[in-house]
Amino acid sequence: MAKGQPNEGLIRLLGETGWTYGAFARQINRLGTEQGTPLRYDESAVSHWLAGTIPRKDARALILEALARKLGRPVTHAEAGFPAPVGQSKQRSSTVEGLMELGRQDMDPSRRSVLGTALFSAALTIPAWPEVVGRLEAVQTGRTTRIGHAEVDAVRAMTEKVSELDDMFGGRHARPMAAAFLVNTVAPHLRADGPPEVRQAMLSAASDLLYLTGYMAVDEGLHGLAQRYYLKALELAGAADDHLTYCTTLRGMSVQAVDLGHGSDAIRLADAAAAASPQAGPRMLAFLTGQQAHSAAQQGDRRTALLYMRQAEAAMDRAESRSKAFGSYDPAALNYHIAQVRYELGDVAGSIEALQESNKLRYSVYRRGNVRMRALLAERQLQIGHLEEAVKTWHDALDDYPFVQSGRADQRMFTMRSLITPYRRNPKAAELYERASTLVPTAT
Repeated sequence: MAKGQPNEGLIRLLGETGWTYGAFARQINRLGTEQGTPLRYDESAVSHWLAGTIPRKDARALILEALARKLGRPVTHAEAGFPAPVGQSKQRSSTVEGLMELGRQDMDPSRRSVLGTALFSAALTIPAWPEVVGRLEAVQTGRTTRIGHAEVDAVRAMTEKVSELDDMFGGRHARPMAAAFLVNTVAPHLRADGPPEVRQAMLSAASDLLYLTGYMAVDEGLHGLAQRYYLKALELAGAADDHLTYCTTLRGMSVQAVDLGHGSDAIRLADAAAAASPQAGPRMLAFLTGQQAHSAAQQGDRRTALLYMRQAEAAMDRAESRSKAFGSYDPAALNYHIAQVRYELGDVAGSIEALQESNKLRYSVYRRGNVRMRALLAERQLQIGHLEEAVKTWHDALDDYPFVQSGRADQRMFTMRSLITPYRRNPKAAELYERASTLVPTAT
């Protein structure tokens, strides 16, 4: 695009969306708020962009994401008439190099605020199973270091330990630890020599750890960062021929999308996870179809949601073991999905009943989850006018909250303070508010 000339690419894209100038500006401002940098663009700014003025660098990313979400596909800088990002590499980095760069950034406290501004991308391109399966060229070695089953076992044990810490205390402190382990231990192992079966097992173990690290980034509200970890997990799962972790990661990406209100993307990801796991056992089937049910319900597809929910319940009935395992799906999780499906379909009272059952069944080691789910239950109890029940449930959540370092738990507590404020004339509500004032930080 020549300087001073209308931006034909952006004009064309805006025409595809059907947005007015004002609606376009409001979408940009909403995305700015989503990433923690509120903006005040208006019709005048849009008019200048269409006339050929190049938006600021930070605004360009928001413009591309807004267009991508509306159009349901990725939108490039070139397509929107913007210059390519300065320093953008023409060579795609290898899987391991990309993993190390991502982990190093996450280890560095000075980079955390930058990583946190990365937006969730609704139009992210997800590699299909045939595109990643067995692709080992990015992790070929030539070094003299060798690994064996002991190194694989160590990575799996570390993943289990980090998962336990995350469940009990939240991911705010555990994620940088996982990132450091990825950079300092796992990445060198991926480049080391070893028997083919050991190298494949190491790829699988690394994929599990990347999935967990992405999940912890979601917990902190770092959604763009989480997607980057999830994509690396998909790459390594494919290289390891590990269907389980590939499907689990896609399902985790669907959970992230549905929690952010991107129902159509959640369905796409949940369906992709189910399609990639044709030989799923009953627990995995429940794990996948429960998420499909929630995603369909958010889109208002009652028939499909209830069909998937029945399938999830039947599959859980067939599952034999109910022991805790990394990535497992248990009756508490099933009841959570039942609650979410009911809520999305308008049955708030039924949602409360299912959440109460879920909270009774959840293991005490899932302390972070207990805080979030109790707070969610209280919100819905208040929604139907049960103030005193909601206050009691919020007190239960506050019992564990001081021990948890979790962005999602923080958000639930911020919501609690906001919701309870109008009821402060009620003595029990006032007592809750005062207690929360000493435990819950002010939302930023």
